[in-house]
Amino acid sequence: MGPVLCLVSAACFGAMAIFGKFAYDAGVSPAALVLVRFALAAALLGVVLAARRISVRLPGRAMAIAIGLGAFGYATQASLFFSALQRMDASVLSLILYTYPILVTVGAVLLGRERLTRRRLAALLAASAGTLLVLAGAGGALRPAGALMAVGAAVTYTVYILVADTVVDRVPPLVLSTLVMAGAAGSLGGRALVTGGVGLGFGAAGWLWLACIAVVSTVVAMLAFFAGLRRTSASTAAILSTFEPVVTTGLAALAFGESLTPVQLAGGLLVLSSAVVLRLRPPVSQKVDRKVDPEMALSIDGRR
Repeated sequence: MGPVLCLVSAACFGAMAIFGKFAYDAGVSPAALVLVRFALAAALLGVVLAARRISVRLPGRAMAIAIGLGAFGYATQASLFFSALQRMDASVLSLILYTYPILVTVGAVLLGRERLTRRRLAALLAASAGTLLVLAGAGGALRPAGALMAVGAAVTYTVYILVADTVVDRVPPLVLSTLVMAGAAGSLGGRALVTGGVGLGFGAAGWLWLACIAVVSTVVAMLAFFAGLRRTSASTAAILSTFEPVVTTGLAALAFGESLTPVQLAGGLLVLSSAVVLRLRPPVSQKVDRKVDPEMALSIDGRR
């Protein structure tokens, strides 16, 4: 059941961009989407913690880092991701975001946590070429602002994962996820107060898609991943998470008629293949493989 649960998790995460597109069609703004998503997810995960009678007592530093990961890292990453989603196809966005395993490896090498082997160097070069093909294949249809936001989301998620790697061994995954969600909700709620609030006057359809994002693509996705991780290896779980952009691309084709050009398809295959190669052996460490989410670090898949 471990691999099956990991695939279920990847599918739930992969559906998030599709739910987001439907939410936009129902009149939901990106600011309202991320705020409601994290608030609902934090509340639901809090209920799960209470039902399991799991303590959230942590050392002050670990607590501060966990909340800060959500308030600064995940909130920023999600805001960039869903803002980019307004400006580009979900399939292209998912492939750009999925460069984060490559970026995490680069960051780990620069921080001295890992060595740059020939295998990793080959994977990095292939992923870079693949990303360029994904972007170039869109031609004039790709809006620069959306592309920059997508790259920004991947970079922010990379920093988030590298910081999460310093506490993930000291905090139970469910507790860490709840604190990250609460931190993100608090940060986005504070931003809403300062900027005059967010519009929540959309109809029932908008709330339905927001509930899908919070429940299916956040809470269920995270719980399924952690349950699958207990039943399989971290590397296997990370490799299976590459199913996420495949789900996004397939659902985008069915729901919106999106399609990748042959050049983009080749680029996407290079990106995903590189991610698999990096995961064949522990990439940054077993800790990073555990994904705190995103859209979590695992989504370190939280989707991501």
